[in-house]
Amino acid sequence: MRRENLIYCGIDWAEKTHDVALVDDTGQLLAKRHITDDASGYKILVDLLAEYGDTEENPIPVAIETSRGLLVAVLRTGKRQVFAINPMAAARYRDRHSVSRKKSDPGDALVLANILRTDMHAHRPLPNDSDLAQAVAVLARAQQDATWNRQQIANQLRSLLREYYPSALAAADGWKNGLCRPEVREVLRSAPPPTRAARLTRTQLQAALKRAGRQRGVEAEAERLRDVFRADWAHQPLPVENALGKQMLALLIQLEAACTAADDLAEAVEEAFPQHPDAETILSFPGLGVQLGARVLAEIGDDRNRFADARGLKAYAGSSPITRASGKKSSITRRWVKNDRLNHVGYLWAFSAITASPGAKAHYRHRRDEHSDWHAAAQRNLFNRMIGQLYHCLQHRKLFDENTAFPVHVAVAA
Repeated sequence: MRRENLIYCGIDWAEKTHDVALVDDTGQLLAKRHITDDASGYKILVDLLAEYGDTEENPIPVAIETSRGLLVAVLRTGKRQVFAINPMAAARYRDRHSVSRKKSDPGDALVLANILRTDMHAHRPLPNDSDLAQAVAVLARAQQDATWNRQQIANQLRSLLREYYPSALAAADGWKNGLCRPEVREVLRSAPPPTRAARLTRTQLQAALKRAGRQRGVEAEAERLRDVFRADWAHQPLPVENALGKQMLALLIQLEAACTAADDLAEAVEEAFPQHPDAETILSFPGLGVQLGARVLAEIGDDRNRFADARGLKAYAGSSPITRASGKKSSITRRWVKNDRLNHVGYLWAFSAITASPGAKAHYRHRRDEHSDWHAAAQRNLFNRMIGQLYHCLQHRKLFDENTAFPVHVAVAA
């Protein structure tokens, strides 16, 4: 049939089945279906949309409460706009149609369709990123999650070692990345309780370091470890110490798996990210390497129409302040609703840029000295400025230029 009126689709998704509702621009329910989460269910959905006038040139917009999965991938084919509605926002809209606050899947599908009918202009469709950008996003986010997971397990291991094995913490303090170092993990595997570590010989310690991949300074490092383990330390009762050693080995297995996953995903990011056309522009900015640059691309994408201007990107990243006014009172605070992943990247980016860019360092010092900003506030202001510059460079296909980015601060620093 021909689409004489505007049609809107809402999908309440679940693990095994989905509820679909179609409404016209007057709010009349045109059709509803209950489909399965498989290829046959997706075909029923596509045929239903086609029956009500969905074409490649004029597709029916769809509202759904998720931004990932096979169903979303099927819907995003072509030029169709897919809106990922926050479940909390959908719950507020539900109150407009029912006061009982009872939830039903068919009713939620109808609510989602009506959200597009009434307020489609107030919601952002999923960006039209390229396949390569989406692949980089998957790898970069997975590597970021693996890094966080590795640190979480390392913190658990550190907490456990403080209870019965302080000599291991003292030994790890001599190395960068501490407990995540392969040398530390290999030594802990060789001697789970500290009493056994105190009996390790120089030869055994050297063999453990070599198994971990150490090639230089093996003898000196083995001597240092031997002195640390044989120093005077407090001990738990022997049965308790042995039990804690077994618990430590279980955590050590998890830590090794997390370290391996983070390293493997980092290699995958290093292979995929440089292939993207925006990689050259992103990597031209001081403080951005392959891993951080890939995370930036993962969150902002390569759809040039995603953000109307640089202010929109800054608000999305949570770097720009927000003004709240009520009556005669107003306050300027940092944003709490933001993209947490991009905001975390911004903290690391600004921290690295301070040492990599004279202009960035001068800007940071200016915020600290002239505006009396705290360290975090000065870094956030620097990130706010640099992400605006990144937006400009990506839009105009330009590389970062120090003199253009910080003309005044560079001159003062010189």
